[in-house]
Amino acid sequence: MGKKTKIALAIAAASAAAWAGSKAISKPQQREGKQALQFERPIILAHRGGALLAPEHTMVAFEKAAQLGVDGFEIDIRLTKDEEIIVFHDETVERTTDGYGLIADMTLAEINALNHGYQFEDLEGNFLYREDKLDVVTLRELLETYPNMLINIDIKDAPDTYEGSLMPSKLWRLIEELQAEHRVVVTSFYGEQIDRFNLYAQNQVALGAGESDVRKAFASFSSQFGHLYHPKVDVFQIPPKSGVIALDSPKFIQFLNNLNIPVHYWTINDIDTMKKLLHNGAKGIITDRPDIAVELLQAQESK
Repeated sequence: MGKKTKIALAIAAASAAAWAGSKAISKPQQREGKQALQFERPIILAHRGGALLAPEHTMVAFEKAAQLGVDGFEIDIRLTKDEEIIVFHDETVERTTDGYGLIADMTLAEINALNHGYQFEDLEGNFLYREDKLDVVTLRELLETYPNMLINIDIKDAPDTYEGSLMPSKLWRLIEELQAEHRVVVTSFYGEQIDRFNLYAQNQVALGAGESDVRKAFASFSSQFGHLYHPKVDVFQIPPKSGVIALDSPKFIQFLNNLNIPVHYWTINDIDTMKKLLHNGAKGIITDRPDIAVELLQAQESK
């Protein structure tokens, strides 16, 4: 036996011993289930209220999605200049309204003076809301209007901004005031925002995975050390692919489900992908087309 072979065997033996040792010490720990996520079937969340059916993040969109029978809404929030939490995605107002400017530089009254349906184009190419002004929606208004809906809240303001520094505490105070702890999920692209929010919430609110959480989970799943992964969030809301990495395999979904973490996929707008994800074990579909998703789920349940 050559020297290189002996070294390779020694490394393999050491790796096996390390794996066995870690397996004995660290056991997979299921995440405690949160009330907000206790569904007996896959759920449908209307992305921004159903952004292909009505102007995103407006009451028109939320009302239409609710009438279709969705389980909840996936929304984004930002802080205005006068520190009001509004339901809004972009940093600026240009894409969706007839105005311009940064959300952070505008008061709620200034933002509400704009038409939030102005840029919406329906599936037939019609601009239906150019003449009918639609208001911005505050998070308070949404939570009070839909007390029985799951509201998935994505913090958009970065933690290194003034607005982002205030958002976790202000969001928690609003959720606590409205006693909405059991019917919301709070998440963010920024893992730091999730952690800072939870300093106030103290695990009373379901948390969604940030980008770093997804990377850690997939790295653990892909290695032989998946048993070392101990999740600190309650639900994964992810795309089917991230770059060249497929995140929609049945085995990855099952890996997370075994830890009591449901997986929801965004933003899924075609029926074939919906069918595939549900077949693979997805517990939720986040979509701009809640009409298609609800109809598919109802058809599957009736079989």
